[in-house]
Amino acid sequence: MERGLPTGVGNLSPEEFQAGVAAATAAFGDPTRREIYLYVRDTAAGVTAGEVAERFELHPNVARHHLDKLAAGGYIDVQVERAEHSGAGRPSKRYRASAKPTGLEFPARRDDLLITLLVRALRVLTPEQAEEMAEQVGLEYGQQLARSMAPGDGHRSFKVALHAVADALTAHGFAAHAEPRGGSLAIIAETCPFGDAAVQHPVICAVDRGIIKGMLGTLYGETVPETSASRPQGDMVCVTVV
Repeated sequence: MERGLPTGVGNLSPEEFQAGVAAATAAFGDPTRREIYLYVRDTAAGVTAGEVAERFELHPNVARHHLDKLAAGGYIDVQVERAEHSGAGRPSKRYRASAKPTGLEFPARRDDLLITLLVRALRVLTPEQAEEMAEQVGLEYGQQLARSMAPGDGHRSFKVALHAVADALTAHGFAAHAEPRGGSLAIIAETCPFGDAAVQHPVICAVDRGIIKGMLGTLYGETVPETSASRPQGDMVCVTVV
């Protein structure tokens, strides 16, 4: 391990280190959010957005924003709690610290064996079938990820949903952010957890597109993401326009 680096950092590639920094910054770059995380972590029973708002003198929407950022990074878990007596009103959500470590580690270490097996599975299909299957796998995972972030929520604004997707992708090693591109909004991914496998087999990029489609469909509504730039095709970053 390199001197002065946290445990595990010396084993990371430059791309993995960059992704880890981006993930940690997205989750804990705001000082209030850091205090909120410590508050959640130290409250065994979990907290509600209302309790966080009262504790830190925040508007409830701001408190929910901070909690959603932490949930998108996998640092806290969300559980829907329904009242004992059914009635009007939305169910409350309780936030608890997850088992995810907060040290500077690559948040979703790629497993070369699993990637190799995925590539071999895709090879037995035609290119069209392989891309369809890869996107479907990503779609289902994106839907599952979005439901774990905000169970029971109604659709949110497109911009808020897009930033939530970018945060979740960053937590999974993509170092992603959202920005305007050519009159539309796009998600820019500066690193790829699939590494060289995606360069050798660009069909894997359909997984990324599926994740974005699945998450946005759950958090906001049906969209049709399109890849406009890709590292496997020689571009500096991967760009998905939505």
